[in-house]
Amino acid sequence: MSFRFPKTEKLKSKKLIEQLFAEGVGITNYPIKLVYLKTRYEDDSKCKVGVTVSKRNFKSAVKRNRIKRLMRESYRLNKHLIFNNIEGDFAFMFLYLGKEIPSQSRITDAMFTLMQKFVGQLAKGSK
Repeated sequence: MSFRFPKTEKLKSKKLIEQLFAEGVGITNYPIKLVYLKTRYEDDSKCKVGVTVSKRNFKSAVKRNRIKRLMRESYRLNKHLIFNNIEGDFAFMFLYLGKEIPSQSRITDAMFTLMQKFVGQLAKGSK
């Protein structure tokens, strides 16, 4: 399993992001919320991922960027949980809900639990 986060896995389509927030399903594990949507991609990517941090809670762009970097890093290290357990293509958006700058271990723990919840929810839905 590759621990890379290539350009093909980054969620950039404005239309898809709008559709994701309009029709997507949310799972929360404080301080991170995952919104996902089953979709199709022309390229060979299994899922595309975006991360976001509220400007309301973090006025400083430096702080927002730091949190986004932490979230991307923890996704990159734990994405094997999703890739090994899903069928089909998905769009993901990770939203940071907290009001303080987290540690890497807090983000990683929350991300790991969130991904397990997601895989569990898919397993329940397919039966």
